[in-house]
Amino acid sequence: MMFLDLLSKTVFLTEKVCLRVFVQVCDKSCKESMTEIFSETGVRQLTQMFLAIILFHTSEYILAIVIHGPSRVTLSSLLITKHYALAMLVSVLEYLVEIVLFPGMKQHWWISNFGLLMIVLGEIIRKTAIITAGRSFTHLIKIRREEHHRLVTEGVYRIMRHPSYSGFLIWSVGTQVMLCNPVSAIAFAVVVWRFFAQRIPYEEHYLKQFFGTEYVDYAQRVPSGVPFVN
Repeated sequence: MMFLDLLSKTVFLTEKVCLRVFVQVCDKSCKESMTEIFSETGVRQLTQMFLAIILFHTSEYILAIVIHGPSRVTLSSLLITKHYALAMLVSVLEYLVEIVLFPGMKQHWWISNFGLLMIVLGEIIRKTAIITAGRSFTHLIKIRREEHHRLVTEGVYRIMRHPSYSGFLIWSVGTQVMLCNPVSAIAFAVVVWRFFAQRIPYEEHYLKQFFGTEYVDYAQRVPSGVPFVN
């Protein structure tokens, strides 16, 4: 009986010690994880990400109001859909997982700064396209020509037919390059490119109806602005 009592106490003490060690390890791991997330790297990159998103969408909405008037603009001009929000959420989750497990991945500042440059460049190209097109620019594809609708070929439209799409592609991929998110960077590039590869032929079908040979000649001279999309 004494042996059984001693064995029971030994097992109990062993379990207690193991539990305490486990709690300490988990507590240390949690603290280390939070330290990585709120490190200078984490704070800087996540702040840049959220500022880029806020600037992009608020400027889209403000420009839509200035160009088309408040009465013709809805919250849809913010361009925030469920799929878009989900994609951004997944990218943030990827970032948090990687900065905790592989903090060194986020320390490649030349990659992060290159992504930041892509964000700025994409933003400039897209907003320049919107301002240049004026009332001819809309977030939704027009299937009927309106009186103010004209073929815009000046400015940035001399270089590419769809600069707003090109700008968004560069901007969206840039947000993930800036975060050093390899998975999301590739996913964003593929998904956004595929979306525009399907959208451009559909949109240009109506542009050819609106402007006839004038648009056909323009399309033959000027590239789309989206890689591998004629």
